[in-house]
Amino acid sequence: MTNMKTLKQIEAIDCACEEMYKELVVEKYEGKTLNDPKRSPKGSPGKFHVYVKNDKGNVIKVNFGDPNSEIKRDDPARRKAFRARHNCADKKDKTKAGYWSCYQWRAGAKVDN
Repeated sequence: MTNMKTLKQIEAIDCACEEMYKELVVEKYEGKTLNDPKRSPKGSPGKFHVYVKNDKGNVIKVNFGDPNSEIKRDDPARRKAFRARHNCADKKDKTKAGYWSCYQWRAGAKVDN
């Protein structure tokens, strides 16, 4: 019974996260795709990067993710632990690396090359 309860908790967390990310819109700006995470080349400060507009309207590059660690978000228990550890339910600012790390750890997300 405990496993079913845990699975339902994980599904509830995933549903809440999906609702939060539905309004994310991919745009283009001077040849750069906004709000669309991409894998960074080797030697970059982060495993991924994304271009976003800040409050002033400037396009900035946000690097996120440890280039030396593996993403294992397909395991529901690991995904739940990551999202709890990083407090993903409260990440709302798209100009911060934490938001995009949580975005990559949502259920069913693909890792772009």
